[in-house]
Amino acid sequence: MGDVAVAASLAPCQTIALFSRVKWSEKLQKQERQQRKSQPVLVINNQMSVKPATYSSRIATDIPLYEAPGASLDEYLKDKSRVFKAIFPDKRRSQQLSEELWRIQMLPIQFLFLTVWPVVDMKLKCKSRGEDYPPGVPQDITKVLELDITRWELQGLDSVMEPSQFSLGVKGALYPERHGRYSRLKGQLEMEINFVLPPVLALIPEDLRQSVVDSVLTRLVENMKQKVNSSLLADYSEFKREKPKNPA
Repeated sequence: MGDVAVAASLAPCQTIALFSRVKWSEKLQKQERQQRKSQPVLVINNQMSVKPATYSSRIATDIPLYEAPGASLDEYLKDKSRVFKAIFPDKRRSQQLSEELWRIQMLPIQFLFLTVWPVVDMKLKCKSRGEDYPPGVPQDITKVLELDITRWELQGLDSVMEPSQFSLGVKGALYPERHGRYSRLKGQLEMEINFVLPPVLALIPEDLRQSVVDSVLTRLVENMKQKVNSSLLADYSEFKREKPKNPA
């Protein structure tokens, strides 16, 4: 009614122009509504981003092991606190929570243009007599040290970039394998990441995500392997020197 009253007070040419603008505005609004109905692409992308992606990496170690009487690797692995400190020597980034549980501030991980600081709770548990051994460990092995991540947290992400679902799984095992007088240190480590990308990253091509995540996981497991092959063996050598020599 307001538009009609205004039009009545105007000259004929002005009235025609006013009604033309009103009709044109209504036409534009109708076109916009039709365009919104015909654009399901954004909805499809959001639905696709809900599908979780899983990436994993596995590595093994197998190196000669020189044991000493009274200082076997079995004895060394029973001291879980010592083993942990040999693998994670930086006291500033670790905290012992219980006899078998430690909290670790891991080194930052670069993922695409993001940087995150994982904080994990790691459990070390000794097993023997073939009871509940991890898959792939022979039942005749005398002692196994099992490593497991029981809790995780991602630091450094805001609410927009944080994945709606994320899980980090790390499982590993260390054990001696003996053949007569010869021994070998064997180990296995498997790391798995499962997450749903936030919508802002959902359009990143899958092959690019695969390449980046594979690279991150490979660096992490290689770093763990290096610590076992160097730091842990060096500390085991110190352990053997600390033990009293058997009398001749």
